[in-house]
Amino acid sequence: MKRPRIGIMQGRLSPPVGPAIQAFPAAHWADEFPAAEVAGLSCIEWIYDIGGDHVNPICNGEGAARFKALQARHNVAVESLCADYFMSEPLLKGSATDRARRREKLLWLLRRSAELGISRVVLPFVDASKIEDDAMARALAALLAGVIGEAGPAIPEVHLETSLPPARFASLLAWIDHPRVKVNYDSGNSSSLGYDADEEFAAYGPRIGSVHIKDRLLGAGTVPLGDGHADFPKLIRNLKSIDYQGPVILQVARSGPGRETEWAIHNRRIVESWFDLD
Repeated sequence: MKRPRIGIMQGRLSPPVGPAIQAFPAAHWADEFPAAEVAGLSCIEWIYDIGGDHVNPICNGEGAARFKALQARHNVAVESLCADYFMSEPLLKGSATDRARRREKLLWLLRRSAELGISRVVLPFVDASKIEDDAMARALAALLAGVIGEAGPAIPEVHLETSLPPARFASLLAWIDHPRVKVNYDSGNSSSLGYDADEEFAAYGPRIGSVHIKDRLLGAGTVPLGDGHADFPKLIRNLKSIDYQGPVILQVARSGPGRETEWAIHNRRIVESWFDLD
């Protein structure tokens, strides 16, 4: 396996938006393309969230044109989108009216992402939107089957980020059983929950389609790489075992304001060093 391309979660190259560690950077999104180029990053994972949905450039023609032009100018691609909108508006919770409205939003987002050349949409099912039981898991399988069928064959892959333990995640994937539905592996979520990478990859390794890199303490929050409980040597060994071909996205703890690009370079070099080891 060759060293993967390294990208970054949108917003990590901008000052924080209020107290949020992750949010669409409405005032700075265009500045992140030259910053990513300087940092030696190949891609940005876009954020679509409820706070920024009305100002997100992907939502209108003029913004989308600028979005595409900046990718070409700086040779920094947007291949993936993190649909944090559904953290605030959970697909599997709320009234029937709420769920129907959110389903339509997902359908629109998949179609819009396809129009913009985005090949992966990450759906987070953690924290307030977590999958709590088998009934919710089966409801998700039914929802995705319907949405993917309605959206058509040209839509992006749907990558699921969940807090499910390995065996239950494998069961969910078996219920969905669609080639365009894959796993987003998040090293921080796994370390916080105490999951073992060997067990995770044994359960669903071939279905992993994207990777978020961060470090967290067991049962706690995000910390700088190497300061938490993520077992990165074990993760890298498992990624190599499945010949993972996608990028890895830095979603690391923030440093001080104004040091975003410098911090991205620092973390890119750390991750590159992991993959360069035998």
